[in-house]
Amino acid sequence: MQSHRQIKATELLERLNQGEDLNLIDVREVIEYHTYNIGGDNIPLSNLESTLNSLRYNKTDEIIVICKVGLRSETARAILEEHGYSNVRNLSGGLIAVQKLK
Repeated sequence: MQSHRQIKATELLERLNQGEDLNLIDVREVIEYHTYNIGGDNIPLSNLESTLNSLRYNKTDEIIVICKVGLRSETARAILEEHGYSNVRNLSGGLIAVQKLK
């Protein structure tokens, strides 16, 4: 995995704490999202391909995909790239890594 395709929890939290408006897609299931989230659009991985045409992002926008540990979001990153999104980053270690820092 190339590092530009990943974002560490420390960098993500720093940017969020600075008030940066990030394009986050949380690909966990709805119940997981409502249990704990850091914002962003909740688009479960199972629905991602069917909702690609309605995404509000430009294909060059930085999009950060997140899930619990970083596996589903890595799959989502690959799907988005296959569909022409050129600046997609996966949250390395997922929300578990974020929670460890809080």
